[in-house]
Amino acid sequence: MDKVATIVFPVFGLIGVGYLISWSRILDDSRGEALSDFVFVVAIPLLILRILATADFAGTSAWRLWLVFFSAFALSWALGTILIRQLFARDARAGLVAGLAASYGNTTLVGIPLVLAAYGTAGAVPMALIVAVQLPAVMTVVALLMRRAERRDDVDTADTGRPTIAAAVAKTVLFNPIVIGLAAGGLWRLSGVPFAGLPADLISRLADVAGTLALFAMGMSLRRYGVRRNVGAGLVLTLVKLLVMPALVLLLARAIDLPPVAARVMVIAAACPTGVTPFLVAGQFRTGEALASNTITVSTILAVASVAFWLHAVDWLLAL
Repeated sequence: MDKVATIVFPVFGLIGVGYLISWSRILDDSRGEALSDFVFVVAIPLLILRILATADFAGTSAWRLWLVFFSAFALSWALGTILIRQLFARDARAGLVAGLAASYGNTTLVGIPLVLAAYGTAGAVPMALIVAVQLPAVMTVVALLMRRAERRDDVDTADTGRPTIAAAVAKTVLFNPIVIGLAAGGLWRLSGVPFAGLPADLISRLADVAGTLALFAMGMSLRRYGVRRNVGAGLVLTLVKLLVMPALVLLLARAIDLPPVAARVMVIAAACPTGVTPFLVAGQFRTGEALASNTITVSTILAVASVAFWLHAVDWLLAL
């Protein structure tokens, strides 16, 4: 339990410090946004580049990891959609946003620092493989499902700028800094050039601050989302995200006998609080903003307890 505390409290403590700094106005919102931009555009992509350029992928089966994680992802998405539509009588478009909020975790700003603290560089490789696929795959699926949801809701799409939305989705995927960092890291690895010398030193100096600043920036951003209406719906989605999805990942990991470190990382990745992407999708399609905002805020607060639980429980459950 002491080990769990030394992992969880510093990680979420930094989020709390960021929130307090924003709440107290020591740093205003513009500075918080600039810090978030630096983390997302520079520090985290360089950290991912370094992971891919230097990591040992021996014995790692990407397809097995993706099968476990994204099967649980799809089931949680479906469950979140069904619960919001049946319990709260929301339409298909809001249901789609809700499902995404119940499954899309903050694996970048919270997951990577958390896994590095818990499992070191051995945990970085499975997490990088999840980050590599999550955004491109999900944004593509969202664009297709939203069109289907609009037809189901009888939404007139003639003036919604469908080509613009499709172009925005493509731009989000192709020009996303995380995707660029992944591509650069993969190219560096394929080139066979050693990760050494001045370029590597510069990359490492920026990458080394990524985890700390990412958590601090996440805390500052929480005030921007906050808790709005539909609090009950946000809580339901949070429970799916923090409890159901990690449990599904654990069951699937055991079913296909995933290696222990990979299984632990997949569970912790699933237990991460909801990321910002569902909120961006909600804004883009003009529905479900409150659902996404509430789930981001509530899940980040409750993730302190849920991550502590899963870090403690996963070792015992895998040993059964």
